[in-house]
Amino acid sequence: MTPFLPPEVLPLVFAGLMALSVLLYVVLDGFDLGVGILLAATRAPEERDRMVSSIGPFWDANETWLVLGIGLLLVAFPTAHGVILTALYLPVALMLAGLILRGVAFEFRAKAEDPADKRRWDRLFFTGSLTAALSQGWMLGRYVLGFDAAPAALGFALLSALGVAVAYAFIGACWLVWRTEGALQRRAIAWARSGLWAVAGGIVAVSIATPLTSERIFARWFAFPNVVLLAPLPLATGALILGLHALLGHMPLPRDALRNLPFWGATSLFCLSFAGLAWSFYPYVVPDQLTVYQAAAAPESLTLILVGALIVLPVILAYTVLAWLVFGGKARELHYH
Repeated sequence: MTPFLPPEVLPLVFAGLMALSVLLYVVLDGFDLGVGILLAATRAPEERDRMVSSIGPFWDANETWLVLGIGLLLVAFPTAHGVILTALYLPVALMLAGLILRGVAFEFRAKAEDPADKRRWDRLFFTGSLTAALSQGWMLGRYVLGFDAAPAALGFALLSALGVAVAYAFIGACWLVWRTEGALQRRAIAWARSGLWAVAGGIVAVSIATPLTSERIFARWFAFPNVVLLAPLPLATGALILGLHALLGHMPLPRDALRNLPFWGATSLFCLSFAGLAWSFYPYVVPDQLTVYQAAAAPESLTLILVGALIVLPVILAYTVLAWLVFGGKARELHYH
C-alpha cells in the first residue's frame, strides 16, 4: 500500500499510538489490579464481595489495552519487540501467570458457595494481582535503564516494582472511594490517604534514582533549556499531591460530593509520570539502543497497519466508554455474575 503519510512521520504516529495504549492500560487495569491487591486489607467477606463487584464489569476489557500495545510493538517495531521481549522474558511470563491466576480466581470465586472456598479464591486473586503489578514494575525499571544488569540497575528495578504495586493500590483505593459507600468507602479513604504519601515517596525516589543511574537521562533532564521545559511536570505533580491530600483529609463530604475526584487526581498523577518517562525516552523505543526510526517496519507495512489500527482503536474506546456509562453506579448496584 502506498504511504499516505510521510515515511518519517509514520514511526512517530505508531510510537504515539503505542504510548496511548500503554497509558490507558496502566490507568484502567491499574485500578482493578489495585483493588485486587487491597483485598488482603480487609477480613470482611461482604466488603471483599463489593470490592470485586466494583471492578467486575471492567477488569476483563481493561486488559485489551495491553494486548493492543504489545501488538503495535510487534507489528510496527519488530526489531524492538525482539530485543524487549528477549530481555524481559521471565517477568513477562510471571505477569501472564499472574493475570491468568487472577482471571481464574475471579470466575471461580463467583461460583464458590462455601465461604472458606471463596476466601481461598480471594487470596489467589490477590496473589495474581500482586504478581502482575510487581512484574510490570520490574519490567519498567529494567526498560528505563536499557536492560542494564549491574547491581545498581537491578536495585532500581526492584524499587520500580514496589513503586508500581503501591501506585496501583493507591488508584484502586481511589476507585473504591468513588464506587463504594459506608464503612468500605471510609476504609478506602484511609487506604488512599496512606497510599498517597507512599506514591509521593516513590515518585521522589525514582526521580532521584533515574538520573543518577543513567547519564543520558541526567543530561536529558538537566541540560538547558530542557530543565526549564521540564519544570512544569514536577511542579504540577507536587501541587496535585498536596491537593489530593487536602481533599482526602475532608472526605467523605456531605451527599458524597466529589467522590470521583480522587480517582481522576490519581489518573492525572499517572499521566504526569508517564509524560516524564516519555520525555526521558524520546526518540528511543529501546533506551540507548534503538530509536523509533531505526526499529520501525517498512513505510508500506506501517501504512497498512495504520488503517487497521484506526479501525480497532475507536472500537476499543467505544466499548470502554459504554461499559463505564452502563455500569456507572455504586458497587451495591452492580450485579455481575
